[in-house]
Amino acid sequence: MNKVELVTAVQKSLGSSKADAERAVNAVIDGVKLGIKKTKTVQLIGFGTFKVGTRKARIGVNPKTGEKIKIKASKVVKFSAGKAFKGSL
Repeated sequence: MNKVELVTAVQKSLGSSKADAERAVNAVIDGVKLGIKKTKTVQLIGFGTFKVGTRKARIGVNPKTGEKIKIKASKVVKFSAGKAFKGSL
């Protein structure tokens, strides 16, 4: 499912206009981004938890040349599905 399909699903669920559904989806996405930036964790009971994690620096290989390159450490967002969400799969 992509964002357009998600907006359509929200629109059908709410029985609202497509513009309202898109604003709702964008508001949720912006809220998760802000929460991650501010507190490093966003927990949605029954759905899951978004957390900031770190990826260590490592040595990689350029697939075109075979040359070894250094990859810097970076921050990543990790998602852990909640118990209720896992159970529904």
